[in-house]
Amino acid sequence: MSLSYEQIVELASSGLMAAGIGEKAAFETAQFLALAELDGLASHGLARVSQYAGHAKNSRIELAPKIKVRPFKSSAALVDACDGLAFLALRFATDLSVNLASKTGVGLVAVTNSHHFGVAGHYAEAAARAGYISLLFGNTPAAMPMVGGSKAMFGTNPLAAAFPIEGRDPLVIDMSLSAVARGKLLVAAKKGESIPEGWALTADGKPTTDPQEGLKGLMVPLGGDKGALLALIVELLVVGLSGSRFSYEADSFFDAKGNRPRIGQLLLTIDPGLSGGSVFASRMHDFLRALSADAGTRIPGERRFKQRASGFKNGVNVSEVVVQEIQAGIRQSWSNS
Repeated sequence: MSLSYEQIVELASSGLMAAGIGEKAAFETAQFLALAELDGLASHGLARVSQYAGHAKNSRIELAPKIKVRPFKSSAALVDACDGLAFLALRFATDLSVNLASKTGVGLVAVTNSHHFGVAGHYAEAAARAGYISLLFGNTPAAMPMVGGSKAMFGTNPLAAAFPIEGRDPLVIDMSLSAVARGKLLVAAKKGESIPEGWALTADGKPTTDPQEGLKGLMVPLGGDKGALLALIVELLVVGLSGSRFSYEADSFFDAKGNRPRIGQLLLTIDPGLSGGSVFASRMHDFLRALSADAGTRIPGERRFKQRASGFKNGVNVSEVVVQEIQAGIRQSWSNS
């Protein structure tokens, strides 16, 4: 089924509002979910609507949050997402970090009492398009064990980095610290498909190709022990500076019932003018020329932007199963009203 960006936004926002989520929160969230679909990241697109709706119906989120800000010194601030869907808070925090960096050279913004925040690269990309270097870290409900352990202690803990390139799309690096994003298991489960071995483990630590068992169990860290240690670094940075919950204190996103996750994110935005004038831009172009000399090299983010441009022009294929699931939720809301 092919849908345009506008149709995806309409469907997603309608599905969220049907669950009681406020119009502003629903619309801004829907915009990010639609962008994920266009970017080819279905695991962070429409598949999340029913998940967020389930959280809304079970009081795991605030339906119409009012974001709060606490400035700290001249270049840092804490944003309280107030238990709402994270997209409003992250968009606000990104703009705030850019504003701080424009004044002091560096903008550090932590987000607390937050929720699932979608594609990390979208926020870093926005800061890079404004001309700034951007780093974003986030923790998630526990899904991976510590090195040598068998109990989920920290999440897949995504991170993103974006670098502005004069006259071109920015270079965007975006990844979770598990072998794959956990949302890919969600998509596979909805479609009734299996997953490759090496993505996830069952609750008792055995390899599995069943996405349902993987969602109940553990994710395999990216690169083994090194991925787990990188996830630990993200965990300590985010929680230490935001005051949010540790991953093991937050109930799974994949359960409709549970506590309010109250996890956190951390944005670091940097003015690239430290070395003076256009030095950063010049050095970036030198690096890109060197990369282009190696045939077959792909610039991080390049494929995503190409897919996005095509999606805006021609629409994008979305899962009929997911669309039907959202429409069923909307119909149920109508029948209950």
